[in-house]
Amino acid sequence: MRFWLFKSEPSTWSWEDQVAKGDAGEEWDGVRNYQARNFMREMAVGDRGFFYHSQKEKAVVGIVEVIAEAHPDSTTDDDRWECVDIKAIESLPTPVSLDQIKAREDLSEMVLVNNSRLSVQPVTEAAFKTICAMGGL
Repeated sequence: MRFWLFKSEPSTWSWEDQVAKGDAGEEWDGVRNYQARNFMREMAVGDRGFFYHSQKEKAVVGIVEVIAEAHPDSTTDDDRWECVDIKAIESLPTPVSLDQIKAREDLSEMVLVNNSRLSVQPVTEAAFKTICAMGGL
């Protein structure tokens, strides 16, 4: 199993929207960055990820699971763009802010800390466990 981070502006697609989709989940569509797309191509069913609210909140708010591997993005006819499907697994009892993540030396190598604009990114298992603990899981 690998670990990831999925960023979304809550005004566009929020954690609550993701949770409302239930076990059916939702495509992580609309990604138009080659590096983010390539990360999605590496994902496997069962991989876990953080759901991260960008913009004002800037915090990890939940855990998701990849439920479908990379496939054509239904929001475009351009075959360069692919996406995975994810479903909500669990809310973090306490959201973990970007400032809290940046304050920890053991998380300083995270892509989120060094390239906060990338919408889909890998997370190490150690960082995943640390942030889960910080969030009360």
